[in-house]
Amino acid sequence: MAMNYNAKDEVDGGPPGAPGGAAKNRRPDNTAFKQQRLPAWQPILTAGTVLPTFFIIGLIFIPIGIGIFVTSNNIREIEGNVFMYYGLSNFYQNHRRYVKSRDDSQLNGDPSALLNPSKECEPYRRNEDKPIAPCGAIANSMFNDTLELFLISNDSAPYAIPLKKKGIAWWTDKNVKFRNPPGGENLEERFKGTTKPVNWLKPVYLLDSEKDNNGFINEDFIVWMRTAALPTFRKLYRLIERTEDLHPTLPAGRYYLNITYNYPVHSFDGRKRMILSTISWMGGKNPFLGIAYITIGSISFLLGVVLLVINHKYRNSGNTADITI
Repeated sequence: MAMNYNAKDEVDGGPPGAPGGAAKNRRPDNTAFKQQRLPAWQPILTAGTVLPTFFIIGLIFIPIGIGIFVTSNNIREIEGNVFMYYGLSNFYQNHRRYVKSRDDSQLNGDPSALLNPSKECEPYRRNEDKPIAPCGAIANSMFNDTLELFLISNDSAPYAIPLKKKGIAWWTDKNVKFRNPPGGENLEERFKGTTKPVNWLKPVYLLDSEKDNNGFINEDFIVWMRTAALPTFRKLYRLIERTEDLHPTLPAGRYYLNITYNYPVHSFDGRKRMILSTISWMGGKNPFLGIAYITIGSISFLLGVVLLVINHKYRNSGNTADITI
């Protein structure tokens, strides 16, 4: 028995069914969603709705930007608790492969991940036939310069400014995301069978002499593992606490910064810097956010003025069909 052949049937869903069979209905269900009959609202953009929007955005953003900018510039550098930062330039921590080059299970103290790190850590996964702890490119490139600050006095030896190394990491990172492997009191035994990252001078269990700041919970390490979004960034290094209300944290005078140089930057044409700053309700000194608000508000307000002039011109000429917003 011969059958009629229709190319459209083959494209739509394969060969046709047997003669006399029920034809397959490919029409969507008769519902408001599938038939695209849902209620919708389409705004009609007119001068009466667009112009006030531009002016409102400008009037809101410009004062906010000015307030943020002034607050940032008024941050004093020597009063209150002072934060010491190290800064790097031309270092792209936001590179996709760099950001993924870590093993969060290993950093959380998982024994199986400690000895068998994730393949995302390649090529810093194993070294000398041993798993690297911590593995990955982020950990391998950890900043390891040592900074010391001294106050120079004319009649006495230089005074070392106390630099607090705890309390610089986020609480959630310190207590939730980063944990040492379980085991006995000896941290070296917990990391047995692993090796240090290629560029590190010492293994992870020797990062600090204090038990609650050693291994994966070392706060310098935790701060570094929180990657920066831009190639020029700074990270918190130490905290200088104010001890006496009647005296500034860093009194006026001559200071000496001693740097133990361990971190080369010539390979990526970078630069290093040290920043001392206090903080306000909006954080440290950073004028970018205020400038961004002022710029957006000014552009919005200027566009509103331009469109208002154009609308006034065409409305007075009586030719309203020539302008569309």
